[in-house]
Amino acid sequence: FSVGYSAVALNHVIDFKEKKQEIIKPVSPSELFPSLPIVQGTSKRIKVLTRLTLVVSDPSHCNLLRSTSANIRLYDIIAVFPKTEKLFHIACTTLDVDLVCINVTEKLPFYFRRPPVNMAIDRGIHFELLYTPAIKDSTMRRYTISNAISLMQICKGKNIVISSAAERPLELRGPYDVANLGLLFGLSESEAKAAVSTNCRATMLHGETRKSACGVVYTVKKPRKAEEEETTLPACKKFKTQA
Repeated sequence: FSVGYSAVALNHVIDFKEKKQEIIKPVSPSELFPSLPIVQGTSKRIKVLTRLTLVVSDPSHCNLLRSTSANIRLYDIIAVFPKTEKLFHIACTTLDVDLVCINVTEKLPFYFRRPPVNMAIDRGIHFELLYTPAIKDSTMRRYTISNAISLMQICKGKNIVISSAAERPLELRGPYDVANLGLLFGLSESEAKAAVSTNCRATMLHGETRKSACGVVYTVKKPRKAEEEETTLPACKKFKTQA
């Protein structure tokens, strides 16, 4: 069935705590779907992205992201799920990722701090909140809202992405329903809409930049000196300034 999305991401999760795992090549969407469905209200087919999520509980697990693995570069989106405050700080400040996942199934063992969160925002990294646990269990709903509000107090609603992590179709909700859930998480109406639209697109573009760009060039307007301003002023304005 169609719920109004134009792009989805197939998530491959690696949890180092369970067993030693290696990063494999992402499964091509053409192998899973003979033909992609049409986006509701358009004539375009839905876009299927590949995503890699690393659940890290030890600093040594981050070395895999720092390595130049050929398989890592094949994924469209790279996410990291830090389990400790130290790993959260590392993910925000040094790791080359697109998403930092926030735990919503239990009480956070640490408090969010402004410096790493602001640095992640400056680097174009987004924070991901999941809504599926909140609609499945009342206890996890309480943790989801509590942890989300704690994050909003620090990031002020910036760079938030709300996704499902759904394993069954019945766990999916439409974008307008998800935006309404964002209001419970402490987001404003505009921030909640961005969390399911423009911020998701920004994450996709960040992933493309991470894979292809070697550097960024930007220009700034050079401030004029006082002498230059005097020479460029019209004669009438120059007379009034001197007077």
